[in-house]
Amino acid sequence: MAERGGRQRIPRPPSVRTGGPAPWAHLSPDEWRVPLARVRACCATLPPPRPPSAVVVGSRAAAVLIPLYEVDGEARLILTKRPETLPSHRGEIAFPGGKAEPGESLVEAALREANEEIGLDPAAVEIVAELDGLATVASRFSIAPFVGVMLEPPVLVANPSEVDGVLEVPLSEVLDDGVFREERWDLEGSEHSVYFFDLPGETVWGATARILTSFLEHLTAAR
Repeated sequence: MAERGGRQRIPRPPSVRTGGPAPWAHLSPDEWRVPLARVRACCATLPPPRPPSAVVVGSRAAAVLIPLYEVDGEARLILTKRPETLPSHRGEIAFPGGKAEPGESLVEAALREANEEIGLDPAAVEIVAELDGLATVASRFSIAPFVGVMLEPPVLVANPSEVDGVLEVPLSEVLDDGVFREERWDLEGSEHSVYFFDLPGETVWGATARILTSFLEHLTAAR
C-alpha cells in the first residue's frame, strides 16, 4: 500500500498546533464498515441544514455532491483529484461540484457538475440529505453539500480538463485510526480547526475535509 499522505500544498502557519482526536475515535474496527442502509437511516434523521455562519462579501453560491454506493456490504465514497494545470486548488482532493449557474438550484448544480467532471448520471443518484452549508474565504464560495446514494457502482469517466483522477474510498478507510488529523491554526487573529485525512498517496484537507468530517460525525454520533 502507498504511504499515507500526499503532496498537496498546505500553507501551514508557523504557530500550527496539534488538535484533538477524531470524533469517531470511540468506534471499534468492526464498526468502521458502514453499509449504505445505515447512511440512508442516518441521513433521514438529520435536522434541516443550517446556512454558513459567516460568508465573505461577494461570495458565489456553489454545491458539491457526496456520492456513495455499496460494494460487499460497505459504502464507498467518490472523490476527485484536481489537475495540476488549474489556476487554483491545484492537485487537491475534492468532492464533485462547483458554482451554480443562473436559474439553477443548488442540488441541480451539484448533479450537473458531477456529470461534467466524472460522467456520473444524475438519474442514478438519489439525494438523501443536505448538510450544513459552509463558506470559504480565499475562493469566496458559499457551499451546499448534498449526500447522494446509488443502487449500483457507477461507471465513471473523468473529464481530463477538470479531473486528474477519481478516488473510490471505502468509509472504513476514512474512519480508520490514524487517517484523521486536526490542527489548530491562528488566522486573522483567531484560532481555527483545520482537518486532514491522510489516504494512501493523497491528503484531503480544506473545505472538502470539513464537509467530510461533518458527514462522518453525523454518521457515527449514535454508535
